[in-house]
Amino acid sequence: MGREPRIRRGFAGTNETLYEDDDATFAPTTGICMTGRTSLTIVLAAGEGTRMRSALPKVLHPVAGRSLLAHVLAAAPKGTGGGLAVVIGPDHAAVAAEVKRVRPDATIFVQTERLGTAHAVLAARPAIAAGADDLMVVFGDTPLISAATFARLRDPLKNGSALAVLGFRAADPTGYGRLLVEGGRLLAIREQSDATAAERAIALCNAGVMAFDGRRAIEILEKIGNANSKGEYYLTDAVGIVRQLGLEAVVIETSEDEVRGINTKAQLAEAEHVMQARLRQAALDAGVTMIAPETVYLAADTTFGGDVTIEPFVVIGPGVSIADGAVIRSFTHIVESRIGKKASIGPYARLRPNTSVGEGARIGNFVETKATTLEAGVKVNHLTYIGDSHVGTGANVGAGTITCNYDGFGKYKTTIGAGAFIGSNTSLVAPVNIGNGAYIGSGLSSTLGS
Repeated sequence: MGREPRIRRGFAGTNETLYEDDDATFAPTTGICMTGRTSLTIVLAAGEGTRMRSALPKVLHPVAGRSLLAHVLAAAPKGTGGGLAVVIGPDHAAVAAEVKRVRPDATIFVQTERLGTAHAVLAARPAIAAGADDLMVVFGDTPLISAATFARLRDPLKNGSALAVLGFRAADPTGYGRLLVEGGRLLAIREQSDATAAERAIALCNAGVMAFDGRRAIEILEKIGNANSKGEYYLTDAVGIVRQLGLEAVVIETSEDEVRGINTKAQLAEAEHVMQARLRQAALDAGVTMIAPETVYLAADTTFGGDVTIEPFVVIGPGVSIADGAVIRSFTHIVESRIGKKASIGPYARLRPNTSVGEGARIGNFVETKATTLEAGVKVNHLTYIGDSHVGTGANVGAGTITCNYDGFGKYKTTIGAGAFIGSNTSLVAPVNIGNGAYIGSGLSSTLGS
């Protein structure tokens, strides 16, 4: 049947699909389990991704602070009855590690030869043979697919269909496999080179994501041949096999954005654009105030409390939670940190991993923190570095203060007691313990104990 049809390409950047989620965690990709039916999701992640021009495997490139693969794994069904298999290429230990980090319940299979998509699916034959009710196949480089779409794709299977194919209406269908539908049933996937003029006018295209009746999946997959110019086994041929068996194939439609795969850095940037639009909209819908939302960058796992305000040009990386009433001022960068209620951060602040900011605390302009706990009411208003430290309730740290936590060999802790006052331009050479209520004059270099 010639080459495998084109099924995914870059982004037009216009049809942005927003998350539909009422929770304040703006990463609604949690897998959905269908009561009473078991499933197996096979994620194909064996591609080399040479067009990315990177030593990093394609599926490990990040969108919104989470790998492409992690987005897909998070959306796949999970829990009781929700099996997961991931097919990777040989010598892809980093991909295997990412799978186990995100979904420890997944089983990993290796496709030692690249002989087409159907061949890749059968690399997971032992998992398929376990006999789940529904078998879904998805690509590991489609980070915008949602749990809700997986659920919709499974619906026809419980009603007797043997195959459900995910389709979308392309703004420009050139190069895609067209979905030929008659009377609500899928007749064929016609690749561009084989399509008639009338078929090329069809906008309904193949997204590459499929769901099989698990009881018939191996039978269908084993009948797919390799009589084509490349000698490969193409999953798209499953539609013809299903019809030959007298079974039903149908199409489930979704948006074009949701099923776009990532093959180049330009497409990666477009995926980031769409994901950021989703995350911002979800935040706004949940009550977060963003003065210029198009300038704010969020991570997939960012969580917000109520009445949070985000000023323009803020970057929030992975692992950040922001509690009720907090204000994040302009040009602030935050990663792996917890911001307490009514805290004020920035402008021009940098919060590095393992920073915890207590209720009502203030971090001002040109302040950097790392591995530090600032208790309630602490003030660090300007031009300060606080690392590997614990600052007690109500303490005040003056401008130009530095915790000297690294001596070239190891990191050491600074403790500043509750209510302490640290004068401007002070160097606290760790390990050092400043007691409760202590007063350190300006310009000192302190190695004081408690």
